[in-house]
Amino acid sequence: MDAGKFWRDFLRIKLWSSVFVFFLTWSIAQADDVAKSPYGPDDEIGVLNELTDANTLAVLQRVSSGKTYDLSVENFVGMPGLADLGMGDPPFHMWLTHTPRGMRVEQLSPAGGPPNLALYDDAYTLSAHTGTHIDALNHLGRGEKIFNGYDAATYLSDKGWTKAGVDAIPPIITRGILIDVAGEQGVDMLPASYEITVEDLQRVMKKQGVRLHKNDAVLIRTGRMTVWPDPKKFVHNDPGITKESATWLVDNGAVILGADNMGVEKFPMAKDSVHDYLFTQRGVCLLELLWLEDLAKDQVYEFAFIAAPIKIRGATGSPIRPLALPIRAEPGE
Repeated sequence: MDAGKFWRDFLRIKLWSSVFVFFLTWSIAQADDVAKSPYGPDDEIGVLNELTDANTLAVLQRVSSGKTYDLSVENFVGMPGLADLGMGDPPFHMWLTHTPRGMRVEQLSPAGGPPNLALYDDAYTLSAHTGTHIDALNHLGRGEKIFNGYDAATYLSDKGWTKAGVDAIPPIITRGILIDVAGEQGVDMLPASYEITVEDLQRVMKKQGVRLHKNDAVLIRTGRMTVWPDPKKFVHNDPGITKESATWLVDNGAVILGADNMGVEKFPMAKDSVHDYLFTQRGVCLLELLWLEDLAKDQVYEFAFIAAPIKIRGATGSPIRPLALPIRAEPGE
């Protein structure tokens, strides 16, 4: 064998091996590339830190009506949800744990009460991301890390993350705006997998006469709830925002984003996923499966947004029941 050819081939293999190792190492580093929070090494809620007592008071002082809009769907057996995506998530289920007849058969007396006490108790099983809910910042990460550099080896226990869980999220009271994209386009529901662009958002807001302010909760209507609760029509191929439109909203003041679909962003997810970007790079929580039909019908585009998740330690999400109260426009709007 030609010695020169042998060494040339050997060096070529070594070179390509080095290149492969370099790119593999770079890819792994990228997979773990999560942003450190500008709010400090102990931060667990990201941009929600911007909400202050003064912000809350300023919004509540502008409430113009006692009318309250409920932005939550009902939870019930058979409702659409993650179980319909086929990834093994549990569907919503509910059952009675005590009934008067059952207690008589079991000869139970609740807490020493009278034997004829008609007691009804129930229990539920559900994914934390069932129905109208909020996603916490530990819902999605890169590699072994979540937002602010919390690593699984240190902070992920058998009972969930010990950092950035839904229990860390405070009650949210801020200005909210509705961006009714489906309404502006004159359709009941946007087409399957429609990508809501920055231009779409700007055009709708201009028509509605609303502006994006610092610390806003931005709620986007795709019209998806017009087919609720049919899982075959609701769950798959959602219209939604893109990474570019999510970036524009956060850059211009949004502290939380929500929509009336399964995931806020369009499904199937793009390579530049909104979830990946907002959770790992910007520290922004998401609200999903919002009921926005009543706000849209009454053309209420600006309101006090009020919501609080259930404080479940370490959970990646929680059912939530957001409320909207119409507010007066500020001078100059």
